[in-house]
Amino acid sequence: MRAMGPVVAIGVMLVGSAQAPAPSPESVTVTAARSRATIDKFAKAFAVPTKLAGKIARWESGVCPVTLGQPPDVASLVTDRVKDIAASVGAPVNSNEACTPNIQIVFTTTPQALLDDVRAHDPDYLGYVESSAARERLTTVTRPIQAWYMTETIDLDGRRQVDSSRRMGIEMNNVTAFAMPSSMGVNRDPISLPYATYARVTGNHINNGVRSGFNHVLIVVDSGKLAGRGLNPLGDYIAMLALTQLGSLDVCQQLPSIVNMMASNCEQAMEGMTRTDLAYLRGLYKMDADKDLLRQQNEIADRMQEALKR
Repeated sequence: MRAMGPVVAIGVMLVGSAQAPAPSPESVTVTAARSRATIDKFAKAFAVPTKLAGKIARWESGVCPVTLGQPPDVASLVTDRVKDIAASVGAPVNSNEACTPNIQIVFTTTPQALLDDVRAHDPDYLGYVESSAARERLTTVTRPIQAWYMTETIDLDGRRQVDSSRRMGIEMNNVTAFAMPSSMGVNRDPISLPYATYARVTGNHINNGVRSGFNHVLIVVDSGKLAGRGLNPLGDYIAMLALTQLGSLDVCQQLPSIVNMMASNCEQAMEGMTRTDLAYLRGLYKMDADKDLLRQQNEIADRMQEALKR
């Protein structure tokens, strides 16, 4: 993994107190209507499916977060918070202190310059896009905390392939695909499929053996816009972005969620991870990842409903 250019040389601004202990996720008490219809709506809208496999991505390899642009004590609190919440919801965590970071949390006063550098040198970190216009929109910083997801498709044999629109296809002999006899014999010229991908599947439409996973997550925090914010709620918000790719950060969720902390004109602005959030994440990391999207969403909703009854 290439070290991104301006990641270290960025403006540093302390957000919150490094001495305040992070509250346990289970300590948050919330009350709300938890009808099955409400939970279904939440589960179906909360996360977005990947562009290629069309499934909900989650970490299939151990998470290894790193926080940059803050003093060491503050950075450690944010990093540890992500790992603690990941472990509590069943996400895999890399326990090796020397692991290669796959979640980069960057505090900076120049977020757009950082994204411009990523676009120039590591465009796959920004996620799958189908056109240059879409990439332009994707690399525009619009929020004080924003995340970019590099996803991968994992097939029945465990083979991983990064979801990328770059030319990373395959080449085969024409005889394999089209063996056409002619007066000169069989045409054996190679055929190039520059945008093709392949995966071994079961052939079953319900669970085809293909899963979507995260390969890398970049979370950029605009320090200038968040000066004075408490570190603990920021850590929870960052952890949510690190563990699931959300459908929208601007929609005020009907069920209590840490996502509402940054949503516009939201009366349910939470200041910590809620039971709803934890129920969703636990459902996500327990679901059958090779099922189709609708069954994944229904399974998460089932697990959420059971957890929120308690």
